[in-house]
This record gives sequence, structure tokens and C-alpha cells, in this order.
Amino acid sequence: MDRALPSTIAHPVDHELLVKKSRFLTHLHPVASVEEADAVVARRRKEHWDARHHCVALVVGTHSDQQRSTDDGEPSGTAGVPMLEVLRHREVTDVVAVVTRYFGGVLLGAGGLVRAYSTAVSEALDRALLVRRRVLTQVHLDVPHADAGRLDNMLRDWAAAHGAVLGEPQYGEVARLTLLVPPSEVEGLTAEIAATTSGALAPVLGAQRIADVPE
Repeated sequence: MDRALPSTIAHPVDHELLVKKSRFLTHLHPVASVEEADAVVARRRKEHWDARHHCVALVVGTHSDQQRSTDDGEPSGTAGVPMLEVLRHREVTDVVAVVTRYFGGVLLGAGGLVRAYSTAVSEALDRALLVRRRVLTQVHLDVPHADAGRLDNMLRDWAAAHGAVLGEPQYGEVARLTLLVPPSEVEGLTAEIAATTSGALAPVLGAQRIADVPE
């Protein structure tokens, strides 16, 4: 079975939630490190310098290795942790969520704050383009130039139907076609190539690597 990894987001997302006159401005941003996340938070603080709170949750790492949150002046446990729980529950990583709150004059209470901050992040994620991450096996196929076009088309169709990713051909003495293939599909690909080439060609398996696949 292919190993499931947390997804990430393809692009930044901004979303506004109004709760009893308070404005909750959510900014989601893809990041590759805690340092990048800190820079995103600093930009939001500068942009919305007049806001009362900038609450943060971040998850970074291929396996969600680093996780942090801050309530930024809200009652302890009512903002950052609920935001982080949404990111965990939705199984995303390499993302920072910043929720900037402009107080509307009506106290929400602890339960109201938890609902508001978690809803703000959840609704922003609903608007995000998610990118799945999968552990794929690199496969090379060296083919004569005369057969490159036909096999490239065959592999393109096969990849689309089997969750694989076909790279750009490389041309030297022969044409090298490269795919990233789910480990469970490697045997089927080998059989397909054998059938298409009457056993004349066989793929060479390489290392496994992590690839991003838009949903």
C-alpha cells in the first residue's frame, strides 16, 4: 500500500469571517520552514498593525514534524490551539495560518472564540487548492528515437489513469522517458510496457521520492 502523507496548499488564501461584529481575517500561506512562517506572520502584523490580535498556527515538515501555535493575547487555548487542531484534522503541512482579529465590541466568551478561530481556518482551507504528496517510485525507460513518440503517448495515457507523473523526455543516443509511479502500480506498468513493445523494452526502477500532485 502506498504511504499517505499530509497534503499542502498550492497558493496563499485569504478569507474573512464576521462574528458578532468582530472581523477574523484568515491568511493561509504555504511555507517550507518555520523561518518562512515567521516572515509571513511578521508581514501580516505590519500590514494589519492596528488589529488587536494576530493568532498563529503552523505545521511544517513532510510528516508534520514541527507544529506551533500562539494565542497572541486571547485567553489561553481559545485561538492558536483550535487553529492548529484544524490543520491537524485536515491533514495539511508546510502551511502557516494567521488569523487577525479586529474586535467588534462584543465579548464572545471562551467557547465563542474557539468556534470563531477554528471556523475561520476551516473555511479558508475550504477555499484552498490542496496538493497531495505521495511517495512515488522513479522509473526510466530508454527507447529508440523512432518509437519515442508512440511510447510517450502510451505512457501519458497510462500515467493519467494510474496516478503517475510523466516527466519531459530527454534525448541523447536514445530517448529516455521518466515517470514517477505509485509503488503499487510498478508491476502493472512493467506488464504494460512489455505488452506494448512485445517484450523488447523493460523499465529500470530508481529511487523513491516525494512528489506533489494537485487534487
